[in-house]
Formats: sequence, structure tokens, C-alpha cells
Amino acid sequence: MPHVIVQNCCNDASCVPECPVDCIHPTPDEPEYATAEMLYIDPDVCIDCGACIDACPVSAITTDYELTAEMAPFETMNADYYEAVGSSADRDHPFADPRARRKRPASDAETLRVAVVGAGAAGHYVVSELQHRIDVRATIDVYERLPETGGLVRFGVAPDHADTKKVQEQFAQSRTHSGVTTHLGVRIGEDVSAAELSRTHHAVVYAVGSLHGRDLGLPGADLAGVTAAADFVAWYNGHPDFAGLSVDLSHERVVVLGNGNVALDVARVLTADPEVFAGTDMTEDALAALRDSQVREVVILARRGPGHAAFTTPELVGLARTVPVVALPGDLEEAADEPADPQARFYREQKLALLQTLPAPDAAPDDRRVVLRFGTTPTAITASDGALSVAFDDHGAPTSLDCGLVLPSIGLRGTSVPGVPYDEAAGTIPNADGRVLGPDGAALPGVYAAGWCKRGPTGVIGTNRYDARGTVDALVADFHAGLLTAPPAE
Repeated sequence: MPHVIVQNCCNDASCVPECPVDCIHPTPDEPEYATAEMLYIDPDVCIDCGACIDACPVSAITTDYELTAEMAPFETMNADYYEAVGSSADRDHPFADPRARRKRPASDAETLRVAVVGAGAAGHYVVSELQHRIDVRATIDVYERLPETGGLVRFGVAPDHADTKKVQEQFAQSRTHSGVTTHLGVRIGEDVSAAELSRTHHAVVYAVGSLHGRDLGLPGADLAGVTAAADFVAWYNGHPDFAGLSVDLSHERVVVLGNGNVALDVARVLTADPEVFAGTDMTEDALAALRDSQVREVVILARRGPGHAAFTTPELVGLARTVPVVALPGDLEEAADEPADPQARFYREQKLALLQTLPAPDAAPDDRRVVLRFGTTPTAITASDGALSVAFDDHGAPTSLDCGLVLPSIGLRGTSVPGVPYDEAAGTIPNADGRVLGPDGAALPGVYAAGWCKRGPTGVIGTNRYDARGTVDALVADFHAGLLTAPPAE
């Protein structure tokens, strides 16, 4: 295996077109890409050319002779993927850039003027897709309400995951290109209206992401000490909206509700040596709070069984090599339906195999640890004598856990924008293939959505590239069809 992806990669797929032998999968043109936990290098096809190493924006690829003991699980994961899903040599979806079939615009063709609202991953990939189109020339204005760019890559990725955050360098490079202007500290609805953006541009793409956690919907969810995990992450990463968040780390236990990647991330931050985060993007206030923390145990409660675990295998690998992770043996015995899809079956079997290697609680150190609990349905949160108690159904038996902090990690809601339609139930901007829909269900001319506010909070950083391509395809098609109103001449 000449090359290996050795961390929770961003799925950006910049490496895919650089590979001369088509050995990195799934590609953005393959159906599995939308649900892939990461990308994989086929050990039987890779020719050790090194092109993918240079192309990777987060330095996630290394050679087999440089593998460390900590990287070993990823070597197995890369090889096992092709055993389970099939060799890249047998695939029916080789990478093909659809842009190669487009014609360049005439020299006197009209220039498309686009506003992109949001300077996170989704907004970046919209900019990148527009820049790489050869069938249209575009000028782009990027609007960001915060004083810095990056979105959830800056404020949602763990501060010690510096390699993952390197993708921001690629974002910044795109914004330096001719025809791109970035406007920081601009709030839509206050500094400029949505109607004004539409008037001064052919099209506006809203890529505002998802910032706040979904409502928990349990008795006691509004008690002090119940804080959305997403808010907690934004607090320790220095998001200005959460600078004054009150976080109580004086109790020995924290309970996290939900077991996605964010849940594992906050558990790791709460139990790892605080000095790991010194010199990172973590704020000094958060670092001081972790140094004074009395937290010794983080319990992660999941409603469903281990076969339905929401976290990705690379995230669990990263957690387990940082702090002790334990699981109740009985929780791991619960069976789940066998997925029909080979990739989904591979991920399920991989997670279950890794979970089976975790020690039972009585075999783990007494210092700091993370406990995974499955088949537990929270029913209420109560407060007494300065502490919280989470009541839950544990495989049919009523149980409770005392703690000082409850962090619901059950997903995010898309951000609403004044003057732009918003679906309160779904937490997204209503759209069809990226075209924003009005109250009557018809597409609003020149108004588009991309990223999590378009599809919901699913996928990883690189998933937004595929998503942005769909939105930009719709936008450019509408432009060429004469459906977009030209802005006034400047």
C-alpha cells in the first residue's frame, strides 16, 4: 500500500483528479460520495506517484513507510474498504470533470455578477466552482457577518485538529483571485438587505450554514447547565456570539445526549490533557476553564444501538487514542438490521468491530474517561442542590445520572436570513436543486442556497464541494437561459 489516508479526511476530493490511475474513491461523481465517511486509496492500484499528497489540503495522506503506530488503523481501513465495496479497477464511475464538455463564453459575453453570503466551506466551494467554470465569466462578492472567514471550519473543528483547519488556506487562496471581493462584518438585514443584494447582482447564493443546536424537546431542557454541544464548541473556539457562555465544569461528570462526531469531539476536549490545546485556536478563557475543570467522566448517551452509531470510525479512533473510552458489554450485544448497501455495511461492521475492542468500565483507569452508552432514551432533566440529573430509559429500565453539565448533541438548525424564505420545521432554506422557493413553491429568480442551510447539517467539509457544484450548475443554467435580471451598470 504505497499511500494511505491517515486521518479523518475532509472529503474535499482535491486529490481525486490528480491521481493518474483513478485509485481514490469514492469520487464526487460516484453515488457513494454523498455518504462516505472519508476517501480511500486502493492499495492494489496506487502507483506511488505522490500527486495526491501535494493536492491534499489537510495533509491527510502519507506513504506506507512513514506510518506510525497511531496511523495503523487507517492502513487497515483503506484496505478493508476495497475488500468490502470492490476494487477501483472494477468501478463504473471513473472521475470525469463535466466542465471539460463546456464551451468558453464569447469575448463580448455578459459577465455574471454573484453575491455569496457566508464565508465558510459552503461559500468557498460556490466561489471555487464559479471560478473553474469555463462557460461563464463571473465577478463575486462574498459577504460574511463575522470579522473573520472560515465558518465552522474555524469555529466548529476541534482546536487541536490543525491539519483539518489547513483547508482554510485553500479558501483564502480562492478569495485572492481577480474578480472576488470579500466584505467582512456585514449583516444581511442590518447593513444590507436581501432585496438590495438581489438588485445589485444577477444572483445571490446563501451559504450561511447551521450554527445553533436543534431543540431538545425534553422537560428541563431550558435549565441552566443544559447547553447545546454546538454552542459549547463555538465557545471554546472563540466564536464572538458565544463569548459570554456560562460553562460549569465543577462536577465530576458531564452527560452528552447523542453520539455523532460533535459528541465525541466535546468528550475528547473535556477529558484530554488541557495542555494539548495550548497555542491553538482555543480561547484563553476556555483553556483556563479546562485547566480548573473537575470533570473526570463524560457519558455519551445514544438512543439507538451500536449498529446505528452516528459517529464515524475515524472519529472514534481519534478519541480512543487520546483518552480511555469504555462501553458496557451488554450495550454492544444489540443487533441491527444488515444494510443492503455495501458501503453502509462496511461502515457498520467496522464500527462494531472497533467497539468490541473497548474495555468495560471496571477495566478502565479511574482518572479521566469517556463512557459510551447505547439503547438509552432520555426522558427528562431535573435540577437539585446545584447539580443536574438526566433521567433515561436504559433498555426498558428507568435510570438516572447526576452531572454538572448536559450537552445535547442532536444536530443543528440552518441559519435564517431576514428577507429570505425559511422552513422552521426543517431548519433549512426551502429549495429545489439549490433554487430557493417562495411561499407559493415557485423558484425565486436569482436566489439560491448551498451547504447546510440548503440540505441540512449532513456530510463533512468536502461534501460541500459536490453540493456547491449542483447549485452553481443551476445558477449558470438559469443565467444562460436568460432567467436572471441584470444588475444596474456601475
